[in-house]
Amino acid sequence: MITRIGVLGAGQMGNGIAHVFAQFGYEVVLYDIASAQLDKAVATIQQNLDRQAKKGAIPQELIKETMGRITTTQDMADLAAVDFAVEAVTEYEPLKLEIFRKLDSIIKPEAYLASNTSSIPITKIAAVTSRPEKVIGMHFMNPVPVMKLVEVIRGHATSDETFAATAELVARLEKEMAVSQDYPGFIVNRILMPMINEAVFALYEGIATAEDIDKGMKLGTNQPMGPLTLADFIGLDTCLAIMQVLYDGFKDPKYRPCPLLVKMVNAGYMGRKSGRGFYTYQ
Repeated sequence: MITRIGVLGAGQMGNGIAHVFAQFGYEVVLYDIASAQLDKAVATIQQNLDRQAKKGAIPQELIKETMGRITTTQDMADLAAVDFAVEAVTEYEPLKLEIFRKLDSIIKPEAYLASNTSSIPITKIAAVTSRPEKVIGMHFMNPVPVMKLVEVIRGHATSDETFAATAELVARLEKEMAVSQDYPGFIVNRILMPMINEAVFALYEGIATAEDIDKGMKLGTNQPMGPLTLADFIGLDTCLAIMQVLYDGFKDPKYRPCPLLVKMVNAGYMGRKSGRGFYTYQ
C-alpha cells in the first residue's frame, strides 16, 4: 500500500506535487539540495492552501493537516522509506539520470520511481536503475493544484503493476489520466511546444508584436493565455530544452528551436521566474 511519497525537487512543479499528495492524505518527504528552495516551497504551499480555503475549495482545517504531512530534507537518504518517489528537477537529462541512479540505490526495492519529465524518454531513465519495471512517467501540469491532467507514460519495461499503482494514485488525487507512448514530448508537449516555437518564429520574423500574437491566439482560438505569455509562464529554458529533445529525438527540421528562443535563453531571459522573457515582470 502506498502511503509515503518522496518528491525530488522543490521548485514550481515539485512544491505543487508535494502539495496535492499531502492534501489528499499522503505523508510527503520533499527533497532539494538548497535549503532556501525548500523554505520557499513550504511558503508557497501554505499560500496556495490559504488561497484554496478563501475560495471555498478546501475546508480551513485541511491547511494545518496538509502542512503537517510535509517534511523537508537536503539528504536524499531520508527518502529511503518512501513507497513512491516522484522526481521533479530541472528538465536536463544528465541530472535526471544521475538522480535516478542514486535514488535507485537508496529507496527500498519494492518502491516505485516516477519522473515528472515533460519530454525525456522514460525508457532511457529507467535503464539506469536496477528496477526498470518499476519506473514510469507521471507528468503533472502546471500549476499542479489547479490542473486536472496527469500524463502517464509507460517505459519499454514498465510493468502492469506499476502502471496500475500509478493510475490509482492519479485517481486518488482526483485528477484525470492521459496515457502516452514513450516518444519524445509525449502527448501534450509534442503538440504544445511546436505551437509555442512557431509563435516565437512569428515574432522573430516580424510578423507581429508579442502582444498581437498573443491576442490573436487568445481571441481567435479561445486559449486562456497566448503562446508567448504561456512560454514565459513555463520558463523559456524549459521550452528550449523540450524543443531540443523533440529535434534530437525525431531529427525532423520542423522541431528546430527558433534562434530567438535560443538567444533569449542564452541572455538569461527565462520568463516570469527571471523577471524578463517576451514580457517584463516585476
